[in-house]
Amino acid sequence: MRLGRHSSADAWTSHHILNAQVSIRSPCCRKWFDCVECHREQESHELLQSFEMTFACKKCKKCFRKDASEFEESDEYCPHCDNHFVIEAVTPKPALKIEGEDVRVDSRMLKDERVRQESQRSIFDVKEAPNKLG
Repeated sequence: MRLGRHSSADAWTSHHILNAQVSIRSPCCRKWFDCVECHREQESHELLQSFEMTFACKKCKKCFRKDASEFEESDEYCPHCDNHFVIEAVTPKPALKIEGEDVRVDSRMLKDERVRQESQRSIFDVKEAPNKLG
């Protein structure tokens, strides 16, 4: 099965929605896409909208059809493996990251988050004396 114009190694990934659970077969060109933006980016025509949708589950790799005109809560799961594919989409957010050496090799980039303890405490500490006296 060929999904859009992705290479075979990148066939099941989308860079618009990071946690896509299914691929959707477009009714116009009969190619597989993870989202509408992927179709718009790769094809020169508009996406033909249809109530009959064909999905390919990314967990069990099986295809199934759903009628979107009467979509119920039970239709949010793959009929083969019960994978919940209607979930909140995770989209990539721009972030500034600093790349360094692998922390197992060079750990100087890590922040030391340990809390320094006082050496030894006794009941005669001068720092806490005003709090103890009435």
